[in-house]
Amino acid sequence: MNDYIVWFDQLSKDDVGIVGGKNASLGEMISHLSQAGVNVPTGFATTTHAYCDFLASNGLTMRIKQLLDQLDVSDINALTTVGKTIRGWLLEASLPDALLQAVTQAYQQLVADNGDAVSFAVRSSATAEDLADASFAGQQETLLNIRGLEQIFAAIKVVFASLYNDRAIAYRVHHHFQHDKVYLSA
Repeated sequence: MNDYIVWFDQLSKDDVGIVGGKNASLGEMISHLSQAGVNVPTGFATTTHAYCDFLASNGLTMRIKQLLDQLDVSDINALTTVGKTIRGWLLEASLPDALLQAVTQAYQQLVADNGDAVSFAVRSSATAEDLADASFAGQQETLLNIRGLEQIFAAIKVVFASLYNDRAIAYRVHHHFQHDKVYLSA
């Protein structure tokens, strides 16, 4: 298993901490459907380790924590401002070189296997999705028909930034989830 990406066919429901709930479930589904003879398109997930390294390498971990620690989510104007600020930081940040290399290699393999005209869905998968007492479903971004490596990189950042949309921030507060304990995979 690579530190930054994992192929779907290597994932199972036990990998939620590594790739979030959606990607772990996708891996589980692929392994069961493939055994049943159903052809499911392949792909890969970035790891939560890659997400954490992205934040750390850009000096964002503590900046985000400090901003969120002083936020009163009942103040809608403050919530909107803080969410927009954090998302802006993530969208302007650089993906770590090791993540760029891992995604490039995996992307090139998918293109080699499927042709240049292939397009992709870049989806969010959080470590706190579909829990017994809370559902984060639909709170983060899904981007469809993404073509080209540069667009993949941009989409990954959009997905990472979506962990800090206003609704997701408020939901975590209302359900007593620590912001810095919820990680994301794309």
